[in-house]
Amino acid sequence: MKKTFIYILIAIAAGLMIFNATKIDLDGLMEGDSGTALITLVAAACVVVLLVILLVSMKIAKKVK
Repeated sequence: MKKTFIYILIAIAAGLMIFNATKIDLDGLMEGDSGTALITLVAAACVVVLLVILLVSMKIAKKVK
């Protein structure tokens, strides 16, 4: 149950990354919607990294027991 929820969260974060990548304007990175999209893209990437770390730590905890 926990693993499926984590995978769902990873999929949502990946979807947000893809959506925000389409909103980035390379001519003015920090202007208007492009700046917001860049910040949320980085935030979603951090979420994916943290959730993957959580999955790895759950596997390690399972092996230790």
